[in-house]
Amino acid sequence: MTKLQRYLSALALGTSAVLVSLPAVAQDFKIGFINTDKLLRESGPAKAAQSKLESEFSKREKELVDSGNALKASSDKFERDAPTLSESARATRQRQLADQDNAYQRRRREFQEDLAARKNEELAQVLDRANRVVKQVAETEKYDVILQEAVYINPKHDITDKVIKALDSAK
Repeated sequence: MTKLQRYLSALALGTSAVLVSLPAVAQDFKIGFINTDKLLRESGPAKAAQSKLESEFSKREKELVDSGNALKASSDKFERDAPTLSESARATRQRQLADQDNAYQRRRREFQEDLAARKNEELAQVLDRANRVVKQVAETEKYDVILQEAVYINPKHDITDKVIKALDSAK
């Protein structure tokens, strides 16, 4: 047997040993998947955070809607009255409407920024709790890996409902 033949035989023997042991390793590997969007839609803490945000921002949102309606009414009234107004009165009213619109747009932008910031804070808290629960489930049920993002996942690996139940029952 030449040196090359011995090398190829050893390589084939080593490769076959690895291939024979792969099914045993694969059977010991336990994988799970979490659908984060579903978790953030259906879990108790996520729903509570959403309710908290709605109650916290509902008054400001109503004031903003009322302000927008008042601005529209003023604009409509100006459109009706414009033909009968003098040039100076028309220019004054246009300037007032532009100022009101700028103030409304600024308040609306501030509202959206404040809401987005609070939403991010609340979601971060929910995700932090969810990650602790996922880790607990993984350790308890001996998962090797839990994925949150995947192009495709076999539904038998989806443990989202299990995590939602654990999250809802946790204090």
